[in-house]
Parts: sequence; structure tokens; C-alpha cells
Amino acid sequence: MIVIDTHVIVWDALQPGKISKKARRMIDRANETGEIIVADISLWEIAMLMKMKRLRIDATYSEFIRLVKSANHYSIQAITPEIADLSVSLSSEINLDPADRLICATAIHLNVPLITADSNLINAKSIETVW
Repeated sequence: MIVIDTHVIVWDALQPGKISKKARRMIDRANETGEIIVADISLWEIAMLMKMKRLRIDATYSEFIRLVKSANHYSIQAITPEIADLSVSLSSEINLDPADRLICATAIHLNVPLITADSNLINAKSIETVW
């Protein structure tokens, strides 16, 4: 089981060549068993990126998410009270971006690695990352 960061969802759908070989192997393995976890905040981030035109796709947000979900065995993880509490308790080595903190808290709570290219998160000692 793995948690994937928002940019990995987008890259996997639109620019798979940007994903490292190690991350690709883990994603493919987790996809076979249906164990790719997406923090629900990532859905909001994608919607915001599309609304702000920082992510341009020839589809509506709903169509894009439907296509992404149909192409992969993603499980959407809701923010639980435990994840919310953990997200605000993380050390400052995890940046102050609420979405990043919730994604990290999701991976830590589930005790699984986070697939991310975010160097800030990769350098954080409080979370296991793969890239």
C-alpha cells in the first residue's frame, strides 16, 4: 500500500515519463492489488489547479477525475479525526501547506510510504517517502 502525492496523480495521467523508475514500480505494484491511496485533499488541489488554469486539460474536472479513477485502483482516504489531529501536530520540517500536511498525515497514519517528488517532503525525517 502507498499514498501518492497530488502531482503524482496528475503526472501519472498526463506525463508518466516524469515519474521515477522506483516510484513507477511501486505504483504499478500497488495498482495491481488496489492499494493506491489518494488523500481526499488531492481532489480539491486538482480542482483548484484546474480552476486557476495552472492545470489545463481538455476535460472538465469531473471528467478528468472519472478517467483517472477508472484507469487506476485508487482508494480515496477521507480526512479522519486522527489524520486531522496528526496533520496539525507534524513538525515544522513538513511545510505549512495544509494539503501537504494532510497528505503526509495520511501516509503516516496508515504507516505506508508517500510517493512524491517534493524535495521538502523527501528531506523530512518524519515521513517515509519514495521517489
